[in-house]
Amino acid sequence: MYGEHFFIVDIAVCRLSNSYDIIPVMVSERLLDVKSDYRGCILQACGQFRSYNRHEETKNRLVLSVFAREVSFLENDNEDQNPNHIFLDGYVCKRPVYRKTPLGREIADVLLAVNRPYGKSDYIPCICWGRNARFADQFEVGAHIQLWGRIQSREYQKKIGEDEYEKRIAYEVSVSKMEFIEEEEA
Repeated sequence: MYGEHFFIVDIAVCRLSNSYDIIPVMVSERLLDVKSDYRGCILQACGQFRSYNRHEETKNRLVLSVFAREVSFLENDNEDQNPNHIFLDGYVCKRPVYRKTPLGREIADVLLAVNRPYGKSDYIPCICWGRNARFADQFEVGAHIQLWGRIQSREYQKKIGEDEYEKRIAYEVSVSKMEFIEEEEA
């Protein structure tokens, strides 16, 4: 892009449950020496969670990654230095889908459009649990909300043929707190 090269780096971020999320981070060659091997290093990245549609055969596929504005390396694995936090301010662009899991847990899927400069928007899938799921179920399309959470990854099996499956990874924001923003009338 404009003579600048960007690279995708997968970063493993530990969860409180001792499992981990794999988060794709897009990094400019200006921020990182791309010829070095950073495996095992502790990288801190700050930026924006972005989306774009990648055309695959007859469908578009939403691709998500963190667009890094700043990166730094940390000396030790201190949990205070290694958070997975995200804040989003956007608009509900599809009716939230509320349901219960087979074990009775409440869950809601919310697709949030987050505007950025130059008329672009990112479409971020978010997942809410319990009380947040019930709250999200009340949102109308176009509702302005703010939310806090973490980026999570999960593997799933996509059926691609009668007896054929493909392993894929989905990325979404697991919501810990959300607020409805009242729009002021002009």
